[in-house]
Amino acid sequence: MFKAKIAIFTTVKLKYYIHIMQKSREEAEELLKTYIKNEKMLAHSYASEAVLQALAVRLNADEKQWAMAGLLHDLDVEITNADPKTHALETERILKEKNYDAEMIDAIKMHNEEAHGLKRNKMFHYALAAGETITGLITATALVYPDKKIDNVKVKSITKRMKEKAFAASVNRETIMECEKLGLSLDEFADIALTAMKKINI
Repeated sequence: MFKAKIAIFTTVKLKYYIHIMQKSREEAEELLKTYIKNEKMLAHSYASEAVLQALAVRLNADEKQWAMAGLLHDLDVEITNADPKTHALETERILKEKNYDAEMIDAIKMHNEEAHGLKRNKMFHYALAAGETITGLITATALVYPDKKIDNVKVKSITKRMKEKAFAASVNRETIMECEKLGLSLDEFADIALTAMKKINI
């Protein structure tokens, strides 16, 4: 009887963990659209998803986990009105309640250090923070082109704009440079991100 109870408990626990691991992209997108209505924020989420997946490929990390972090990292942006003191903390709560992957939740929480005062210290942390941030610079760079299309943006244009602090001033250059903690130069990082965004045609 005791062994049978252990077996049942183990089976239930295993199914629980399998459920956590098998959160589908469709589930994640449905959750995203439940909380984010602004089209520009949705575009940013999809761009971040693409960039994080590309970084995972380059760095031999978990593609699905990193991509989903990119997709969901700003889930609470409309709830918190992007308040840096609370942004990411509501996302952490929501995703924990829905039994999402703990490492992914941690990376999402750490993409906004101001909300909790902790410092990024893992590859996943740096990848998400730098990856989602550079999407803003790439998008802003595309908007100064006559056709406003990312397809025509060049890596050298992105790196040039990095040096122009007045251009897209809200984009944190220091966060983008955390790419170096991933072992990537700015040129390579920008190329990875730009190529990923071109593939989804944001």
